[in-house]
Amino acid sequence: MNRPLPEVPGLLDAQQVGATGAAIAAMQEPSGALPWFPGGKTDPWDHIESAMALSVTGFIDEARAAYRWSACTQRPDGSWPIEFQQGRVVDANIDSNFCAYIAVGVWHHHLVTGDSGFLAAMWPTVRAAIDLVCRFQRDDGAFRWAADAQTSAMFDEALLTGNASIGHSLDCAVQIAEAVAADGCATRWSAAQGRLARAFSVAFSDVGGTANGVVPGVFAEPSSHSMDWYYPVLGGAVRDERAHALIDRRWDEFVVEGKGIRCIDHRPWVTGAETSELALAMEALGRIDEATTLIDDIGHLRDPDGSYWTGLVYADGKRWPVEKSCWTSAAVVLAVDAISRASAGNGVFRDIRQALPVR
Repeated sequence: MNRPLPEVPGLLDAQQVGATGAAIAAMQEPSGALPWFPGGKTDPWDHIESAMALSVTGFIDEARAAYRWSACTQRPDGSWPIEFQQGRVVDANIDSNFCAYIAVGVWHHHLVTGDSGFLAAMWPTVRAAIDLVCRFQRDDGAFRWAADAQTSAMFDEALLTGNASIGHSLDCAVQIAEAVAADGCATRWSAAQGRLARAFSVAFSDVGGTANGVVPGVFAEPSSHSMDWYYPVLGGAVRDERAHALIDRRWDEFVVEGKGIRCIDHRPWVTGAETSELALAMEALGRIDEATTLIDDIGHLRDPDGSYWTGLVYADGKRWPVEKSCWTSAAVVLAVDAISRASAGNGVFRDIRQALPVR
């Protein structure tokens, strides 16, 4: 079935977005893995983001191959190593957010294609992954960020961006469980999502009264990276007036007019993926014009083949790192899809169901 490709008139047309999808597909390894760039590393989270863009741009077989890779490389405990390189495990440790994100990708592919057989085939992978991730949840509702693969010892620190992404993953996982009639999983995971919502309700209880909008004590101190600024909005942790306040209070620190957003608040370096993810967050808040402008601003990162360079050090006009990353191209595709509302999965970020905090 031919599906319409995303396009934003005057910004990117369908043919250009299709070329970006083709550039992502060209980076795929025979195993189905989607590395950062040809010959580079593959991590379970960015692999999924790239697979999502393949689904949107009509590379359905390639997307299925990517999800088969995830299913085949999942370990018996439900986890994935943090990093692979051309089929070899480079970092065997466990990142809870990396493991959770499979649910977002699987639910998104189902939304795009309507393929219930795919959903059923991937259900064991999703179930094992989310059950594993739930073991990382602390008593206060936040999720520990990582564990040592050899000892299974968890690092107690809870990261803001990772938890916001896990909240999104849990929402998608619950919807998958409901779709396959796995009521027990849906109930357990909904409860975990509610406990995480409680942690966020504490962390964002005083947006206007703290330097960065986050009350200390639950999550690790937000870093200088832009992800800790916008991801609570993108992941659905906050979507009310607090979300607008969070975005507005640091807009001028990160957004460089005409170039994109800084990856790190004090460095003259803009990156395409972070800019596109902020655009997704803005679109979810209904701020469509700002989202569109952000994607327009990173046009300077677009290569003639449709792929996107990772970033630009605008102080000296040099691209850095000197790579066209798979996941940067993917983030652009997902943002354009959300803005244009082209695919049936265009609302996977916008339509996150916010759980009620569990007291």
